[in-house]
Amino acid sequence: MLSRRTFCVAVGATALELRGQQLQKVVVSFPTRSAASWPLFIAKEGGYYAKNGLDTELKFGAHPAGIAMIINGDAAMTNYSLETAMQACARDGSLVVYGSPLNQAVFALVAQKNITRVQDLKGKTIGVTAIGDAPSNYATALIGKYGLKARDVNWVALGGDANGRAAALVSGRVAATMLTAPTYFKLEVEGFRVVANMSDHADLFASTTYLMKKATVVQNPRLPEQLIKSHAEAIKRFYDDKAFAVKAYQAYDPQSDADVGRFYDIHKKGNLFERIPYVLRGAIESVVAQQTDPQMTELMKKFDFRQVVNNTVIEKLVKDGYFEQLYGAGIKAEEDRRAKLAFK
Repeated sequence: MLSRRTFCVAVGATALELRGQQLQKVVVSFPTRSAASWPLFIAKEGGYYAKNGLDTELKFGAHPAGIAMIINGDAAMTNYSLETAMQACARDGSLVVYGSPLNQAVFALVAQKNITRVQDLKGKTIGVTAIGDAPSNYATALIGKYGLKARDVNWVALGGDANGRAAALVSGRVAATMLTAPTYFKLEVEGFRVVANMSDHADLFASTTYLMKKATVVQNPRLPEQLIKSHAEAIKRFYDDKAFAVKAYQAYDPQSDADVGRFYDIHKKGNLFERIPYVLRGAIESVVAQQTDPQMTELMKKFDFRQVVNNTVIEKLVKDGYFEQLYGAGIKAEEDRRAKLAFK
């Protein structure tokens, strides 16, 4: 991780500690070493958690570990995909969704070297972590853009995480799989083909969110705002400071400067991190529509997500002028635009 000196110089984020005020200890779980967790990495390494009164420990926990940590009270928040969060919320009303910092992902369908088009996957195998999880539903939606249906391919549940899926592709166990950057950059160098990428389809949501337990918020009502502010300030730092953003990412996923730099450039050019992180109505509707498990589809259609999706913290921060102070008066148009798209 970054040195203590860098931490202090970066934003003066240890001011509360220097004044002798005690920071609140919290654990935040992150399920993936990818862009989805980048705001968390910057919030920790840049001192934004501390600036907002939190002594935060980041703990890696691949699904379903993160949700288990939230339910058991071992973590205060996790940054799960909105899809997985909604599946969990539909089954367990004790959870609550706050904010959505990312709605599009650099999430690629990577195939064997001899496969050049998505259509070439008809009758072949696509590896996923689990049937019906977020990556498998993303893959179904993505191949649908090229005329294939779920039944046109053979799905293989691999378990594990992206590294396991990549290993299955390299070994020839599957013909293709979904991988995030920068993992797939190395496979491209080896000759594996990116045949489709979700980032090329604006109507395919791959949203992330902040998932918490309602009881945790009842015990500490200020915590959602403290966390959202920490991540909002981290996102501003992302856009303002490439060098720092790259180093913060490498503290948790030691990829090369070139790969993380390329990864950064894609996200900055696409403005992929949300400055005003409402949970969007379109994202909720997209998750319900792209379910492949009939039982989950039925459950989601019946469930009232207004019980578990909470945009009031974002609304309060907009009303208080927080984002205008953070980004300047020019952000007002984006606030208004995103508010119209927010889930209510």
